[in-house]
Amino acid sequence: MRLLFGSCFALILAAAIGLGATWLTITRGVAFGSLTIGGWTAWPKSGSVDIDPYARAIIARTGELPLGTGDGVAFYARTDDAGNNFDGRCTFTISGTTPAARYWTLTLYDPEGRLVANTIDRHGFTSAEIVRDIEGRFTISVAPRARPGNWLPTGGIERYVLVWRFYDSPIGVATRTAKEAPMPAITRKACT
Repeated sequence: MRLLFGSCFALILAAAIGLGATWLTITRGVAFGSLTIGGWTAWPKSGSVDIDPYARAIIARTGELPLGTGDGVAFYARTDDAGNNFDGRCTFTISGTTPAARYWTLTLYDPEGRLVANTIDRHGFTSAEIVRDIEGRFTISVAPRARPGNWLPTGGIERYVLVWRFYDSPIGVATRTAKEAPMPAITRKACT
């Protein structure tokens, strides 16, 4: 009887730990094979046949369609380079250069994956419409109030996610270090 009770308890405990770890992994967006450069993280294999089971479960749960390996790669940022969470009441700047890509988009989402509502109906930028300096660098202000230049309004929401998609880019396939793939820096400037 004691052996049966011990076996049942071990089985229930193992199932609880396994299911709890799986739930935590899926809801937190943690998958294997990530590529992190500064505050940006990508999962280059999520659009290939080499996708891990956790990333597959995340895609099934969210319904998001990942970019195929040959199409490009998507980088996600939930914090700045110093680890500060994005807060829609604060001003963050994204500055520098991007890796080589035929085309890119930068989009602002809420944590549930919906576009952030704002008064000017701007939800992102593309490589074709960004204002750059003479040397090809740019600065994007992500802030609740209007800023000169490239401004992406947050609408004052509490948390948000930035998604940078690079199309027809070698990054993620052949690149593994930050030295080979320059990503723009994310810094917090001020909070209101």
